[in-house]
Amino acid sequence: MAPAATLEPTQPCAATTQLSTPATITAQALLAWRRQQLAGYSRPPALLQPSLDWLLDLGAGVGWQQLQQLHLRPDQPVVLQRSLDELEALWQRHLGEAVPLQYLLGLCPWRDLTLQVGPGVLIPRAETELLIELAQQLLPVPPRLWADLGTGSGAMALALARAWPHSRGLAVELSPPARAVAARNLQAASQVQLVAGSWWQPLGPWWGQLELVVANPPYIPAAVWAQLEPVVREHEPALALAAGVDGLEAIRQIAAGAVAALSPGGLLLLEHHHDQSEAVHDLLAAAGLVALERHRDLEGVWRFASAQSPQPPQP
Repeated sequence: MAPAATLEPTQPCAATTQLSTPATITAQALLAWRRQQLAGYSRPPALLQPSLDWLLDLGAGVGWQQLQQLHLRPDQPVVLQRSLDELEALWQRHLGEAVPLQYLLGLCPWRDLTLQVGPGVLIPRAETELLIELAQQLLPVPPRLWADLGTGSGAMALALARAWPHSRGLAVELSPPARAVAARNLQAASQVQLVAGSWWQPLGPWWGQLELVVANPPYIPAAVWAQLEPVVREHEPALALAAGVDGLEAIRQIAAGAVAALSPGGLLLLEHHHDQSEAVHDLLAAAGLVALERHRDLEGVWRFASAQSPQPPQP
């Protein structure tokens, strides 16, 4: 998704602290370099191309549309934000060490934002963007107080703050490295308070007042985690992805505290694994939540669950 609006980082992550060297080359030279970087690997160029083009976009400032236009004007000068040597070093490290490009650049485009990310912080995924859309669909009136459990980079908290600028938000995060990154990403959202802790625990002062709670908790079963690609398993934080034998440990904790923490009629909105829809439904129902619904992701898979805290009986 091309960013429609960009929140520029105010402080660089460790991966971006080295000064880059801008360069001007011809379109023909850039396209030849691109072909060279896609050749000579065990993986087909078609599989590598999206990642390399992503690097050119975020790392060099050459977007996909501009890249396509260069084929028509091979002599056109192209200004790169980084030299080809720097780009090649990043590309080779990505391929050789399976380091995510987002970590190497310290940036990740998500929804209409450009977020800071880095080691120890979950890289926001495209499907999680739908949690923001669902929240807006299911709550026609902006909530007075909402919370994002396990905020990570602060992606969802920042998106909700932009959607509802007059609402107050609480962003919960246990991991110190993730909290540090979230604090930088949330500098532009003064209505969001970042709190340290696990799930509901640090929200005690606000229990019973939360009109919306969103969460993208860890939900990958241990056996699945062990088989993930090295770019995920060896670099992204297990704390934010793996959740025990069945992948439901975190969701159990969230479900167990939901009725007490949500306001009457308050909405809980969760992301879960592609095959956990029925299990999550049962956990939410057993916890006393009502109005349970399931929702599909970008590929039509049941990926999200919503439920409400029950309203008190009418006198």
